[in-house]
Amino acid sequence: MNSSLRLARAALRVRPAALRVPVQRRTYAEAIPDKASRPSATAIYKSQDVVQVNIAAESGDMGVLANHVPSIEQLKPGLIEIIEETGGTKQFFLSGGFATVQPNSVLSINAVEGFPLEDFSVDAIKNQIAEATKVANGSGSEQDIAEAKIELEVLETLSAHVK
Repeated sequence: MNSSLRLARAALRVRPAALRVPVQRRTYAEAIPDKASRPSATAIYKSQDVVQVNIAAESGDMGVLANHVPSIEQLKPGLIEIIEETGGTKQFFLSGGFATVQPNSVLSINAVEGFPLEDFSVDAIKNQIAEATKVANGSGSEQDIAEAKIELEVLETLSAHVK
């Protein structure tokens, strides 16, 4: 398992069982058009009442509004902020992924992991940063050091958003 994914799990507080989803194998039968509206993975947020979604894309942070030009953006570790018509906001932290803006004002975000920002623990993040720093500055294998540097990048980004 990729170490950047392990770190996101380690930095979480205990999360409700409803958010734990077993990995499901997708078959060709599930991809037929009459089943296309059924999500193949867990949707952590779905609403028609969204005004804007701010994403952390590799090409730069961007806001997506209705009628946005269709595009596919690679996401870097960072915050996804959803602004609703009511003025409320929801924030999720993703370790990376892809955002697809479709011509019909639909935004799909695909990520291996994404968690509500409030589920993260400041203390757990600090502990993970200390551990990753030791490995990154240590004399371990090249792979261990490279993975620790990736963990540090993700954790430092996460730390900047968690209060």
